[in-house]
Amino acid sequence: MKKFGDFAKEEKIMDGEKMKLVEILNREITVIGHKIRGSQYAKSNTERYLSLQFELDGTKHVTFTGSNVLIDQMERYAEEIPFTTTIVKIDKYFTFS
Repeated sequence: MKKFGDFAKEEKIMDGEKMKLVEILNREITVIGHKIRGSQYAKSNTERYLSLQFELDGTKHVTFTGSNVLIDQMERYAEEIPFTTTIVKIDKYFTFS
């Protein structure tokens, strides 16, 4: 007899205290998880948002952003998780540094 856990591929729930992206700017964080999804507030179906799970000062947190630069970076470097980074604002966009 099969066990449900042997074949079910449920998404992990990202737990942690919610923080706004601006609260973690220029602070070193450790990225420990992410999800990229279509935004329910999007003007079209192509717009997406990033849910980012991270540790700051030993505590798990999550933040949400529609930043295309951060979304693109997470798509390119997701296999490197976990990694340490700082999110900075350059002109009108956010980026990992």
